[in-house]
Amino acid sequence: MSATDVKGKVGGGSIGLSYPLLSKTNYTTWALKMKVYLQAQGVWGAVKPSDEKAVIEDKVDKIALAMLYQGLPEELLLTIAEKSTAKAAWDALKTMCQGADRFKKAKVQTLKSEFESLNMRENEQLDEFYLKLNSLVSNMRALGEEVKESYVVKKLLRAVPSKFLQIVSTLEQFGDLEWVL
Repeated sequence: MSATDVKGKVGGGSIGLSYPLLSKTNYTTWALKMKVYLQAQGVWGAVKPSDEKAVIEDKVDKIALAMLYQGLPEELLLTIAEKSTAKAAWDALKTMCQGADRFKKAKVQTLKSEFESLNMRENEQLDEFYLKLNSLVSNMRALGEEVKESYVVKKLLRAVPSKFLQIVSTLEQFGDLEWVL
């Protein structure tokens, strides 16, 4: 994954920002990073205004749009070039990458199925397995699905190999899994 370096001013000094490049498979993480970059530069309001009736300054909007352009490969840039505002460009990218509602629902169902069928292999490290599990949960949440932490913890406890059964049964017996985060 390549990125574009941009200099920004903070407290009199300068920092280098490396914008992530959007690809066919990284929309969720790209959007999270770009949101933080736009917030850090004070232009996130051009993409997601706190008040829908708020008037966005043209300069703020152009800065946000320019920042979005920094994170796009040429083929996507050409696709959204006709969008005149940062909000319109962001919404178009979101629709292209996440799909319409029916496609989102289908993706969520696929992710849920993967989540439910995921089991830890005997030779797999716990942190590796948790990263897989957490990635599925993050993708479901990014598509608007509510996933409770207690549900994830219960799945983790069900999916571990038999060598962890003693730990799992102790946690289930003495722990209140409903309050987890």
